[in-house]
Amino acid sequence: MKRTAVIIFAILSTGALGWWFSTSLGEREKPIIRLTDNLNSLGREKKVTLSFADMKTGLKRVMVTLNQDNKDHILLKEELREKIKSKEYSIIIAPKGLNLHEGPATLIVSAVDNSLWKNETIITRPTHIDFTPPAIYLYTSINNINAGGTCVVAFGTSEPSIKTGIMVNDNFSPGYPGTFSGKPATIVFFGLPIDAGEKIPTIRLIAYDGAENEASFALPIHIRKKKFRHDQMQLTDNFLQQKMGEFQQLPTEVKGKSPLEIFLYINGKLREENEAMLRLMSLKSVGKQLWEGPFMRMKEASPMALFGDKRTYFYQKKAVAESIHMGVDLASVANAPVAAGNNGIVVYAANLGIYGNTVVLDHGMGLFSVYGHLSEITTKKGTSVKKGEIIGKTGMTGLAGGDHLHFGMLAGGEFVNPLEWWDPHWIEDNVTSKLNP
Repeated sequence: MKRTAVIIFAILSTGALGWWFSTSLGEREKPIIRLTDNLNSLGREKKVTLSFADMKTGLKRVMVTLNQDNKDHILLKEELREKIKSKEYSIIIAPKGLNLHEGPATLIVSAVDNSLWKNETIITRPTHIDFTPPAIYLYTSINNINAGGTCVVAFGTSEPSIKTGIMVNDNFSPGYPGTFSGKPATIVFFGLPIDAGEKIPTIRLIAYDGAENEASFALPIHIRKKKFRHDQMQLTDNFLQQKMGEFQQLPTEVKGKSPLEIFLYINGKLREENEAMLRLMSLKSVGKQLWEGPFMRMKEASPMALFGDKRTYFYQKKAVAESIHMGVDLASVANAPVAAGNNGIVVYAANLGIYGNTVVLDHGMGLFSVYGHLSEITTKKGTSVKKGEIIGKTGMTGLAGGDHLHFGMLAGGEFVNPLEWWDPHWIEDNVTSKLNP
C-alpha cells in the first residue's frame, strides 16, 4: 500500500514538475514582435515604433539592424536584465546618417526570451533606400485668386506620392486624384484668408513620396485685393439676456457670469473652437467631385450680412468685441425651407455652438458648405443629398438675432467667399475651363 502511494506520488510529482518546466524555463513559445509602420521605402529619416512581448519567461534580448550589401548596421540592441514581459521602442532610422546608398536593404528585427531553449523570433522586412524627392509638374501655371476666394490647381508627380497638397501659411489643403485635360492629375482646391491682399501669404505646392522625401516650390499666383465691409453691432440688454440663456453647454468658469461676459466668451473662444472644428472637418473629404455646376442660393432671400464683414460690437456706446463673418446671411420668411446648395453628403447635422442647429455637406475634393441657425434639421449624418433637396428650415438658433440662414463654404480647410460658387461665370473661368483648357 505504501509502495503504491509512493508510486502515485512520484507520478504526480513528475507530472507537476513537467507541467512547471513546460510552462516556465522549458516553454517553447516564441516572443511576439509587432511592427506596423510602412517600411517599403526609407528616406533620410523615419521614426518607427516597435513592440516586443513574451508573456511567459519574459524578454531577454531585443535587436534591430539594417542590412545593406551584407553589412549590418545596429539600430537597437538591448539586454534586458529583468524579466520584462513587454516593451515598446521608438527608434529613428536615418539611412543617410549611416552612409547607406540608394537601393535595396533589409530591416531585421529579433527578440529572444528567457526560456532554457532561448526561443527567438526574427522578422525581416525588405525595403528600398530612397533619398530623391519626387519631381512636380505644374499643369495650371496661371493662378488668379481673390483674397478670401478659392483657387484650384492641377499637377503631376514623377512617382506615386503618399501626400500632396498646398500649404498656405500653416494651413494644409490636401490634393485628390482627378484629371487635367483628360489625363490623370492631382487636384487641389484651396482658399486664401481674407487679409491675403494686405498680408501676402506663403503659398507652396508640396508632395511626399513613399520614403517621405519632400518636394516643394512656391506656387506662381496673382492675388486680387478685395475690400470687405465694416459693420457696427449694438448689443442690447434684451438680446444678451435672451440669447445668452440659450447656451447651456458652457464651461464652469463662465457659469454665473454676467450676460455680457458670457457673450464675450461665446463670441471669442467658442467662435474659435467652432470655426476650428469646421476647418478640421473639411480636411476629410470624399476623393471625387460630387457637385455639379453653380451652387444654389436660397430663393427669394435678402442678404443681411456678407462674407468677410468685420464686425465691431458695442455695448452702452463702448466697443467690447470684434469678429469676422465667415459666410453670407440670407433672410426670407420665418422657418423658410433650406435647400442643399449642391450634391453632397451630410457629414454633420446637429448643434454647433454659435451656428446653432447646423448642417454641413461634403461636396468632394475638399469643398464643403455650411447651413447654420436652423430651426429644424430634416436630414441626418451620412445621407446623400441632391442639389435643391430640403435639409432644414431657417431659424435663429445659436448666436443669431433674427430668423435667417447662415450659408458658408470651405475649400481645403479655409473659409471662402460663397459669392464665387453662386456665379456660373466664375466657375466656368476659374474651375471648368482651367482644368479642361
